[in-house]
Amino acid sequence: MDRLKQAADQTKVIVKLPPKWLNMYGDFITKNAGAVGQVEGALRSLTYILPGRFRESDVASESLNSGVQLLALYHDSLLSRALAHSLPQSKQHQSPHSRYTRFYSEKSPTYRRTAITLSVIQYTELLLEMIAKRKGEKARWRMVVVLEAVKAMCRLILMRLTNSRPLLSPPLPERELPVEKPAHDEETIPSPPSERSERSEAGSERWTMPRTSLTLPPLPSSEDISSYLLSKVLTADDIKPPKALLHRVCGLGEAAEVLYIIRPVIYASALAYWSQRRDGRGKADWRPWLLGLSIEYGARQLAKHDMETRRPGGARGLTQLEREELKKRGWALGWWAMRGAFYENVTRGVIRGFTGKLKNKPLLDVVGNIVEDYEYLWDQHYFPTATL
Repeated sequence: MDRLKQAADQTKVIVKLPPKWLNMYGDFITKNAGAVGQVEGALRSLTYILPGRFRESDVASESLNSGVQLLALYHDSLLSRALAHSLPQSKQHQSPHSRYTRFYSEKSPTYRRTAITLSVIQYTELLLEMIAKRKGEKARWRMVVVLEAVKAMCRLILMRLTNSRPLLSPPLPERELPVEKPAHDEETIPSPPSERSERSEAGSERWTMPRTSLTLPPLPSSEDISSYLLSKVLTADDIKPPKALLHRVCGLGEAAEVLYIIRPVIYASALAYWSQRRDGRGKADWRPWLLGLSIEYGARQLAKHDMETRRPGGARGLTQLEREELKKRGWALGWWAMRGAFYENVTRGVIRGFTGKLKNKPLLDVVGNIVEDYEYLWDQHYFPTATL
């Protein structure tokens, strides 16, 4: 209780910080976005080797991981605002995912708040499960089911706000660094034509046309010319409005998306029920695993059938954003090898055999120890292998 009171007091202090300090911090993050991203990456790399190594202090190591993720989420919001201010003056290319999610985040405050809530839960769910587990298995599974239900509710709200369009992961725009206006755009110093031609040949500065005084951007080196030209080419998705980057779903397609959203709730509830039954096999029981996999695979097949029958061209008529999301969901099916009965009966034995062969071998022993550390997380907790 004392620790909770201290944390609450610290939170109050942060909330009461003067707006001037918050503005200064936001300006610092915006101006040093690259360095801040490197620091965040280093901290994430550190947390990757912590989770199982300190098994008696797993809450402490996961608190560090959650803290880094939440801080990065706050930095993303700061950089997103800076990018929104810079976009009207710049022609920076945005990915389809950023265009779509930024459109709804700016259009609907409810969408943004719901997406932030969903992200916060995803970043802290494992920490909350660890804390609940200290009160017993019943409290742990109750926490897991409640968190999955809240996440499913958030996703259903997002689906409603986007007029029954499929969900994207993540639901918020990914980090893109704001473009600063070059200093030489504000004032062009005239120079003799000979000097201008020399500079243009060197390619280090912009070239100023003698009669019109207009400036042309410098061309990149010959090695990067292909990537430079490709970056200037507009695709069909680049000229589409953000809404058109994802097609609306209805009928079987909408049912498939709802099934995909509620699958984690059903699977977690079934796993909680059968793992706590005394007459069952616990986590080694195949029924929850088969139920969850059947729902996810069935939802995927329903979506494909709806796509082939309702959309002209079938899979060929998908936008780039839809193909990327479909590919992500396809790869996510592989995580079923790390869940429930399949992990207990098959995967865990394979992992232990693999780590056993690496013991007492230089360098490889380090890899085996890291895998063993993560095996502790996979074996003791639910959320490390959750994909939604």
